[in-house]
Amino acid sequence: MATGPHPAPPRSAPRPAGATVPNPSAHRVAPEKMTGAQAIVRSLEELGVQDIFGLPGGMILPTYDPLMDSTKVRHILVRHEQGAGHAAEGYAHATGKVGVAIVTSGPGATNLVTPLANANMDSIPMVAITGQVGASLIGTDAFQEADIVGVTMPITKHSILVKDPDEIPSAIAAAFHIASTGRPGPVVVDIAKSAQVATTMFTWPQELVLPGYHPVTKPHAKQVREAARLLATARRPVLLVGGGVIRAGASAQLRALVDASGAAVTTTLMARGALPDSHPQHLGMPGMHGTVAAVAALQKADLIVALGSRFDDRVTGQLSSFAPNAAIVHADIDPAEIGKNRAVDVPIVGDLREVLADLLPELEREHAQHGKPDLEAWWRQLDAWRETFPLGYDEPSDGLLAPQYVTQRIGELSGPEAIYVAGVGQHQMWAAQFISYERPQSWLNSAGLGTMGYAIPAAMGAKVGAPDRTVWAIDGDGCFQMTNQELATCTINEIPIKVAIINNSSLGMVRQWQTLFYESRYSNTDLHTGHGTIRVPDFVKLADAYGAVGLRCETKADVDATIKRALEIDDQPVVVDFTVSRDAMVWPMVAAGVSNDDIKYARGISPAWDRED
Repeated sequence: MATGPHPAPPRSAPRPAGATVPNPSAHRVAPEKMTGAQAIVRSLEELGVQDIFGLPGGMILPTYDPLMDSTKVRHILVRHEQGAGHAAEGYAHATGKVGVAIVTSGPGATNLVTPLANANMDSIPMVAITGQVGASLIGTDAFQEADIVGVTMPITKHSILVKDPDEIPSAIAAAFHIASTGRPGPVVVDIAKSAQVATTMFTWPQELVLPGYHPVTKPHAKQVREAARLLATARRPVLLVGGGVIRAGASAQLRALVDASGAAVTTTLMARGALPDSHPQHLGMPGMHGTVAAVAALQKADLIVALGSRFDDRVTGQLSSFAPNAAIVHADIDPAEIGKNRAVDVPIVGDLREVLADLLPELEREHAQHGKPDLEAWWRQLDAWRETFPLGYDEPSDGLLAPQYVTQRIGELSGPEAIYVAGVGQHQMWAAQFISYERPQSWLNSAGLGTMGYAIPAAMGAKVGAPDRTVWAIDGDGCFQMTNQELATCTINEIPIKVAIINNSSLGMVRQWQTLFYESRYSNTDLHTGHGTIRVPDFVKLADAYGAVGLRCETKADVDATIKRALEIDDQPVVVDFTVSRDAMVWPMVAAGVSNDDIKYARGISPAWDRED
């Protein structure tokens, strides 16, 4: 078995080369003679996999035969391999389990590249099983051959090529372990067709040999104590909460720290729902389209405690001017992220559940010994920013729907128990801004890679993983046209997602930038999908063709009734075409590459930072 390089071992956790780790799912299984293809299916069953998304082809066909006989693994046939990958992501994000996609070699595997890169950026646990040409043909440019291990090494947590059928169980077990431990991420297991058709004695590994892979979960006590000391003495503290809190399942521990510290809290685009929006210390989302209060708080903080956040450029703006007077505590499971973008005063490597569980009693000891800090002046300033610069929008002058209103009413009528999945662009930002998130795993989107076409298949995967929840895909008319073929998958497999197309007949976010930075020269952003007398395509008719229910809403008076009608339908997918104004923009906004101090509250309106000095 040839593999890609393993992640370098963290210095704080030295272990001997070639050390083994227990297989978390290991139990004694009597050896049994079977084909490699049967071993793949059996391995998935041993790991407790219930749902996988895939599309067959020649080099994975041997595995699809025994898969047909499995009573434990449900295979959902997608219409495009990209859909399989995003569905696996949505499943993983909504459930916390490892999502699984299975496809053939060559174009089947390369069609997974975008979901794999997406999962890697957003730390989504995912395993992709790909077929490969026979071992003797590898490197000959055989039909539908592609070096998918080589292609995906830079965009996955790990990639494995399996040529020996005896190694299939250990390779798949290792893939699931790597994908789901440490910083979660995608793993590729590429299996030669010759290994699938060959005979092997199936044995389930009792331990996994993973030299160099030893994630640190327990934080260093001295660093935790120093973080507690800083948090107990800061006068303008802010907790910068990232998606790592949700990945770690640490929302309860976060809530306890927030309540004890009195600090202000911001949740990044990947962390929406980690702390309820209704919590009084929650300032909202920071960054390019964050709230003024969240952006200002970070800029004026004297301490930032970053929890599972990587100081992404969309959060920091111009890095050299970000939070110039703040000491930085950075806690993350991935040591490579600490100090990568922003110098750190107190680095903490560890699982955030353990970090927060250790930090809370240390903070309470500091409070008991020295008293709680006086944060009254800080909160007066924060509340003033919140009151002066709340999220809002203007009614469109063209008489069409305000997309912000539509999005807000979807959230209010569907409630916090629903799952909301967004594509990428203006509608993504409006969904992040105008829906209230009260629990983790209720907000799914493509944050790091910004993948158009993510919403429909990811919502499908989320609904498979959480069938009792209402799942909305909030999509743009541009995004929707990239992956809407998965509506056929939803109809045939009885996966009743709901789709809200925020239809402005444009590539909206690109058009917004053209308005602001390119003198309103709208080069190739007009999609002609909903304005005027011709609709290309007509989304209602398209929904009907896919066996879904198609609805259209064009007036504010009909918004609530249309959403309620969509919520009443639970035996078919529903597609709602909301015709919204193409001139609506996402505000606030920090332009790319400029300082967060230059945030615009609305077009031409900048908050005056010096009012608090």
